[in-house]
Amino acid sequence: MALQITENCSNCDACRPACPNEAIAVAEPVYTIDPLRCTECVGAEDEPQCRLVCPSDCIEDHPDFRETRDELLVKYTQLHA
Repeated sequence: MALQITENCSNCDACRPACPNEAIAVAEPVYTIDPLRCTECVGAEDEPQCRLVCPSDCIEDHPDFRETRDELLVKYTQLHA
């Protein structure tokens, strides 16, 4: 499943460089995560790096993009082919 950033985002920019898929973009009023690029770091890391570095704890599961670990791995492989 993809992740999303809530309105509690402080725009600190900690998450953007941590994303191995370049899925996070600067936006107003809060940063955004492209669900078509987000793999929750499956294929690159053991857990979502954006969540690890976010000081606002504002990154949550995106309810509209539910994917299995295998589906996320396929997406990661396609993004980095």
